[in-house]
Amino acid sequence: MVDNLDFKTFRRIVDVSMEDMCRDLFLGNRESIRIKKERVAVKNLVKIFDAALSISNEKGFSAMSLRELSAEAGLSMGALYTYFKSKDELLDMIQRQGRMLIMRVLLNQIEGIEDPKIKLKQAILVHLYLSEVMQSWFYFSYMETKNLAKDEHRKAIEAELFTEKIFIDILKDGQKKDIFRPVDMELAGAALKAMLQDWYLKRWKYARRKVTVEKYAAFLVDLIETYLNPS
Repeated sequence: MVDNLDFKTFRRIVDVSMEDMCRDLFLGNRESIRIKKERVAVKNLVKIFDAALSISNEKGFSAMSLRELSAEAGLSMGALYTYFKSKDELLDMIQRQGRMLIMRVLLNQIEGIEDPKIKLKQAILVHLYLSEVMQSWFYFSYMETKNLAKDEHRKAIEAELFTEKIFIDILKDGQKKDIFRPVDMELAGAALKAMLQDWYLKRWKYARRKVTVEKYAAFLVDLIETYLNPS
């Protein structure tokens, strides 16, 4: 953990990108992906994912045709089908891999922190910085969860609740240790999660006000700490 973690330092110490997500996907699905060269497969998966997010965040995933995706990614229709069999499978791949990457980084960055106040601040900063680096995925994931197949939809909801529970557990631990004042911790966790989501869902609002991710992070940490202050 780095004291007073800033965004530049986060980018330096946390290796997270679309390429990382696609490499994890390739390594975990070697049997189903017909391209066997890792470098080629990862490069093309990045093109596919970036194109899918770009089109979907403009018009919606359901409105995107595979022909549009092919043109945007610069790959033939045949090439697309070497990585996935249908749009539904592509949607599940994008959602599943993103969730796995985000959860791994978030849990890793708060592991071993015993002080609930420090842990809460670190969790808020890491979540916001992750959503800054992977903004297109965060926005896509939120908007497209409703279009997932039943089993993947359930997993997406569970992942949403799991990240919320991370914050709730930190809040409850702080209350137990008399570091945070007694409040409804589940409501506080839900409200905090909503404020974290506001950053990547309404970027236009903060861009217009020239609010950086570090400024928003400092505001949010101060807001929640002031609310929880026992004095």
